[in-house]
Formats: sequence, structure tokens, C-alpha cells
Amino acid sequence: MCETFIANHQFNAINKQAEAVLNAVRYASDRKVVESVKANAEAEVSAMFPQATTEQAALLGDIVNVRTAEDYTRYARSLEPFLTEFPRMSKEQIAKLFPKNKKLKLPDLAAIDYRFVTYLGWLDVATNKLFMVYPLDGKLVGVEGRYSPMNKKNYCFICRKYDELALFSAITKKRPANSSPDYYKAVGNYLCINGHECNRSMTDTAALESFIRSVLD
Repeated sequence: MCETFIANHQFNAINKQAEAVLNAVRYASDRKVVESVKANAEAEVSAMFPQATTEQAALLGDIVNVRTAEDYTRYARSLEPFLTEFPRMSKEQIAKLFPKNKKLKLPDLAAIDYRFVTYLGWLDVATNKLFMVYPLDGKLVGVEGRYSPMNKKNYCFICRKYDELALFSAITKKRPANSSPDYYKAVGNYLCINGHECNRSMTDTAALESFIRSVLD
């Protein structure tokens, strides 16, 4: 059995570097440019895994051999067995993350390919709420908020993809000292309407983690 070591967002980042190599081979007329792109891609990928074993480094380093679309596909598929899965949870475990929602509607957990998940998100159309589960600092946490489609395209704050967006706004749990019982503060940002595509486009978790901390801390 393969020892997994590549997170979904890292896999996406590696694929972007592989795509850069493929485009350089296809379109750059200067050999030095091609070699420079290859060297940069190899360095960027290597930097993601400072603790990589010799075998893992060799697997990742094969990115320099991407010359055709078939090579690109083959390279990506060679990495898939080493993807770490998002922590699997039962419906009961997820429900405990949202104790105030007694009638919480959950996605079809059996239909999810957890290898390609960085955050688990789903929409409850009836309440117009978005629910999100993420392993922050090694502990699964839940965030819920109002979901308002914007009917326009822009850059998602999580994955930076240019796509149709919705405003996701959540009420923070932190309260100033001596605040009134009615006090609340909402934190909002724009994210992809399609959570599946958002997960497939993420190359970094910093923005997502920053947002979650602003809600929970």
C-alpha cells in the first residue's frame, strides 16, 4: 500500500507547475527558457516537501519529463495514489460540529472522493446557508454562514480562480468584554459557487485558514 503524503492543494499546485512545463515545451522557442521553467517547477515542487524521501523526491522530480499532454496526464495520475484523504466523518460527527442546527442537512458523504477535498462544504438551499468543515490545527472545525450568490464573476478568496461567486458571511464567536447580549460581528468574503471546482483549484490553504480563524477565534 502506498504511503500517502500529498494534500489536495499541493496536488493542484504541482499540476499547475506541470502545466507550466508543458506550455514552455510547446511554445517557447528558446531552449534556455524551457530549461529555466523546468528548473523552477522542480524547485517549487521540491520546496513543498522538505521531508520527502528519496523515492518521493524521484516521483515528484519526474515533472521535468513532461513534454506532451499524455505526459502531463500520466504524471498527474502517477501522483494520485499518494494523495492523503480528507478525514472521513460520520453524519453524527459532522452534526456535533453544528449543535445549534437540529435539522442539519448533509451532503451525500458516500459520493465524495476525499482525495480531492481540502475543505468539505455544502449548501442548504432551504435556509440559504453554507456549511464548511476543515481540519484546523489538526482538529476538525465547523463554520456556517449566510450564502448570497452575486451573479457576477471575480476571484475566489480561497482558490483565486476567476469564476461565479457568492458572498459567504459568518458571525464571529469572539465577543468584546462587556459587550451587550445583542452584539454580533459578521465576517464575509467571496468564494466560488461551485465548491467542488473550488477544491480542485486550491493551491494554498492560508486564506481559508485565516478566514476560519477570524470566525472562530
